[in-house]
Amino acid sequence: MPQLEASPVINFQSEKYKDSYSRINAIVIEGELEANGNYKQLAERLPDHKDELLKLAKMENRHMKGFQACGRNLEVTPDMEFAREFFAQLHQNFQDAWAEGRIVTCLLIQSLIIETFAISAYNIYIPVADDFARKITEGVVKDEYMHLNFGEEWLKANFEASKAELEDANRQNLPLVWKMLNQVAKDAEVLGMEKEALVEDFMITYGEALANIGFSNREVMRLSAQGLSAV
Repeated sequence: MPQLEASPVINFQSEKYKDSYSRINAIVIEGELEANGNYKQLAERLPDHKDELLKLAKMENRHMKGFQACGRNLEVTPDMEFAREFFAQLHQNFQDAWAEGRIVTCLLIQSLIIETFAISAYNIYIPVADDFARKITEGVVKDEYMHLNFGEEWLKANFEASKAELEDANRQNLPLVWKMLNQVAKDAEVLGMEKEALVEDFMITYGEALANIGFSNREVMRLSAQGLSAV
């Protein structure tokens, strides 16, 4: 069934929907909260971009409040414990890289992987969302492309010096995305979001970001497919 036809038959008030929504809503809230903290940290190490990064951090905080309102609108309590566990490994990898001064890895995790993951999920969710959440999510997606663009531009400007670390960071972190997608596939399906569509949208957006930074088409195919066999 095409996704656009799914929305009219979704019962946003059913217990099954609300149960799945409690986890998906928590993930987007936690994702925006993590991003807020990550951009604040990056602002400390990238003083030339401090104002821009702090502006992005504020934007992420606003998104978090928007998604909290989406949960309240459906009278759903987000399962934040689940969401913290969901992001735990990516969070740890970011903090480990931060402690070791690997800013390129931090940017790949936040500005490429997390932003692309968010954009893909939001794009697939919008056609099947309730009216309130659709309006919130459409506004968020426009902002997320700006965040992705920041990481792309910085890494593009520092591509040659960053390339080896980018490849290593991709190898470490991209497989986590496929694991995360598998973890929420059933809940996403209840919300009308097909796993195949999520994977496809992520692959396209992430591949475009890698190409924009400076990787060749062949390198993009190799990098964006790492860990994909787990899906």
